Amino acid sequence: MAYAAPRWLPGGNLQTIWAALYARRFDGPAPVYRRERWPTPDGDFVDVDFVDAPASAAKAAPLLVLFHGLEGSSRSHYAEAFAAFAASRGMAFAVPHFRGCSGEMNLAPRAYHSGDFEEIGWILARMRDQHAQKGGGPVLAAGVSLGGNALMRWASEAGQTASGVVSAVASVCAPLDLAAGGEAIGRGFNKLVYTRMFLNTMKPKALAKLAQFPGLFDRERLLAARNLHDFDNVFTAPLHGFRDVDDYWSRGSAKPHLASIRVPALVANARNDPFIPASSLPRAGEVGPHVTLWQPEHGGHVGFPMGPPPGHVRGMPEQVGNWLQMQLHMQSHGGTLTDGAGLPAGRE
Repeated sequence: MAYAAPRWLPGGNLQTIWAALYARRFDGPAPVYRRERWPTPDGDFVDVDFVDAPASAAKAAPLLVLFHGLEGSSRSHYAEAFAAFAASRGMAFAVPHFRGCSGEMNLAPRAYHSGDFEEIGWILARMRDQHAQKGGGPVLAAGVSLGGNALMRWASEAGQTASGVVSAVASVCAPLDLAAGGEAIGRGFNKLVYTRMFLNTMKPKALAKLAQFPGLFDRERLLAARNLHDFDNVFTAPLHGFRDVDDYWSRGSAKPHLASIRVPALVANARNDPFIPASSLPRAGEVGPHVTLWQPEHGGHVGFPMGPPPGHVRGMPEQVGNWLQMQLHMQSHGGTLTDGAGLPAGRE
């Protein structure tokens, strides 16, 4: 089924902002999360919010893992919509929080970044083992925006071994070309609205990190940052082992590595996403046979609102989730994993 934006929400900006602030995320009560704190190998921690599979679910219920976007959490509109979808399909659901995004500052002199595939790999391996120990079934993974790029970087790095951890992966509105996305969000309306919104939370977190580790970076340069390029150059890049922002954006981008993915992967991007120029999106010839592209004309950035006012955002999780579940169905019946079955209509 093709995505059609409501007539009362024209344009990528409205479809982005309204979906995040006002659209319904679920029918019924909000998801009730159960939090676990996982110590990391480097002496830090990540907080993971779970929604257990419904009591009526099959014994070996699948687990859907969602990696959130920049400054997101388990309470982001898309996370709650995915939680509702998982519950409706009898699946367990988990949102691992990137470091510093769970409501408590992390302990190490680092945060998180768009190419953090090592962290993704560690989290997914533990998810697989823990879920299996409880008698659970296969693991599916989705990532939104920053989390989607990091997930696809992991899938490309893992290659053939990815299928031993997850059965399929999906990214939604991921900035697969970080330089193109960084340039787009740093100008015009985007700079006035979205960049300011992100920096309003990112700068205080960075300053709190500086208080933890005096001398970690140049405070005055951080305070002077007016866009994500400047912020990443002062904070994100050097804290995570990159030479500078250009090195980070180049090495962190998933787009050049999509041909290396060897597990069924859906890459979904709206072509009117204000954060991501349509010209930067991958084309069919730039990805491998295991990757399915879905590029509808509308949807905004992680928006895809549907229905009459105030609208809802359940459609995108349902379509992405249906595609992931279809991969499980085909694997269990010995079918082709990457023939696009279950894909909503759009550019492929």
